[in-house]
Amino acid sequence: MTNVDAGAVLVVEHLKVAYGSGADQVHVLEDVSFSVSRGEMLCVVGPSGCGKTTLLKSLCGLLRPTSGRIEVAGKAVAGPPPELAMVFQDYTRSLMPWKRVLENVTFPLRARGLSAQVARQKGLDALARVGLSGSEDKYPWQLSGGMQQRVAIARGIAYEPQVLLMDEPFAAVDAQTRADLEDLVMKLMHELGMTMVLVTHDIDESVYLGDRVVVLSTRPTQVKKSLRVELPFPRDQVATKAEPEFIRLRSQIAEFIRHDTLTVTK
Repeated sequence: MTNVDAGAVLVVEHLKVAYGSGADQVHVLEDVSFSVSRGEMLCVVGPSGCGKTTLLKSLCGLLRPTSGRIEVAGKAVAGPPPELAMVFQDYTRSLMPWKRVLENVTFPLRARGLSAQVARQKGLDALARVGLSGSEDKYPWQLSGGMQQRVAIARGIAYEPQVLLMDEPFAAVDAQTRADLEDLVMKLMHELGMTMVLVTHDIDESVYLGDRVVVLSTRPTQVKKSLRVELPFPRDQVATKAEPEFIRLRSQIAEFIRHDTLTVTK
């Protein structure tokens, strides 16, 4: 199934990834195509083990696909593209514990060649946007898990990427913190006009946050469905999730995944 817009900021077309060779070759991504428009939040869901991590590694240039193409801002991805940033699930590994909070946020900015003064101001602005003004001189281990993930998000937005990838960014925090972080990311996306791709195993999260949800199949993975989310903004954790359209979409996606999983296991 192809869902590609030639004018999109991120284009994935006929992506295939296989490990090994000959009789031992394992096909993970078989034919994955989708695109992301500027300012769009695209959420990606699918059965456990379908290759979501493999897809992310391909998008950020850490894994060379077997075939197909990936473009960010009109440029083919052949390695980690400077137009893209990533927020990882495990903030304890993505943050450097020996560096202070502001240093963690500005590290990629300094690597891009920005002056210390410009990087510092961008870092402070990003920390303010995620509610961490006054925490710039602390170390990550002095903050709660939710605050550490806010630091990781601040680093992503300070970089000002064309596309921000998020790999199950709220999976390691408690339910209330997760809801707060979801609302924070949605607020940032609309304030900054950011383009985001969020990979998650949580169907409710995908419908709540997404402008569109791409549903992946079991291996060998293809795009099973691309669904537009027509829920109005601003969204609310209680009121939005009680909307008939939210319930319909959540049930539809769950059924896609359940049916695909049962078909494979029979």
